[in-house]
Amino acid sequence: MNKELAYWVATSAIPGVGSATFSYLHKKFKSLKKFWEARDSEIQTLKIDVKTKASIIDFRNKVDPKIYLEKVYSAGIKVVARIDRDYPANLRQLEACPAVLYFRGNLLPQDDLAVAVVGSRNATIYGRQITEKLVFDLAKNGLTIVSGLARGIDSVAHRMAIDSGGRTIAVLGSGLDNIYPPENRRLAEEVVKNGAIVSEFPLGFPALPNNFTARNRIISGLSLGVLVTEAAVDSGSLITAGYAAEQGREVFAVPGPVTSKTSEGANNLIKDGVHVATSAEDILEVLDIERKRVQLPVARDQGPKDKNQAAILAILDGGTKHVDAIAKEVKLPIEQVSAALSMMELSGFVKNYGSGIWGV
Repeated sequence: MNKELAYWVATSAIPGVGSATFSYLHKKFKSLKKFWEARDSEIQTLKIDVKTKASIIDFRNKVDPKIYLEKVYSAGIKVVARIDRDYPANLRQLEACPAVLYFRGNLLPQDDLAVAVVGSRNATIYGRQITEKLVFDLAKNGLTIVSGLARGIDSVAHRMAIDSGGRTIAVLGSGLDNIYPPENRRLAEEVVKNGAIVSEFPLGFPALPNNFTARNRIISGLSLGVLVTEAAVDSGSLITAGYAAEQGREVFAVPGPVTSKTSEGANNLIKDGVHVATSAEDILEVLDIERKRVQLPVARDQGPKDKNQAAILAILDGGTKHVDAIAKEVKLPIEQVSAALSMMELSGFVKNYGSGIWGV
């Protein structure tokens, strides 16, 4: 476990500290705890802009990292740092991957076999139908569907992944306590039960226009490939496809009617040489899914055999709780619960989030 997780989370939440500045601070101080405890005069000597220095000093004076992390946990949100073993493997490959990811739900090893599905917010009947067909078949073949919880194609992709019994991950352009668009709050809760909603943005962060470009790089970064099912020439989906190409991911596009403005962007991608996708088989073959499936880490498909451990796992129910609350609900002495949790952590059933907080 990352013993400095509280400092990672607090540092990444400082206004103005993006991936590049975070990496600079980590390299400079070796330890983010040391960065947090450095004198203001030392911060002033850093090779970063004046505005960011002021932001760092102000934030450090107002925030206690451990209390900040506890606030995140109390909101039912988990955090994983890029040095943690359960950080998504696909995303970790990116040079500028987020220092931390906030998430609700669960991120599993099988999510390494993921395809991003993106498209127009103003989806046509054709766009919806082809998205439903492809996502259904991809999910049935065990692929996790990644998208951005936006209106239109994104919503269709998440919904079909859930309805087909598959897994799906929604990447937000805001803090996880600020679901956007608001009409997708119910869908977001369903995604949590069938995968995860994730964000690099801290609690309270609004859904600003610039955030969605950054969000798109995570959508492609979590995936082996990006499928554009319907997109106009000015669609944000093309930005995601561009990131995918830069990241070495495969890009697929569904051909659409040449008279349709909402298919013009997808058709142009095909002209530029991306893979044509008219069936799930087109995607599965290019991604060589069967070979990659064999290489996946062995996922635990059974729960703990010990009855007390099983009861604790049931109480956690995919979320996080303080050890005192767990002991109270399972009606066991705190010492016995702590010992059981330690054994469960070694077996990979739970994770110690620090400050007495445990979760799956």
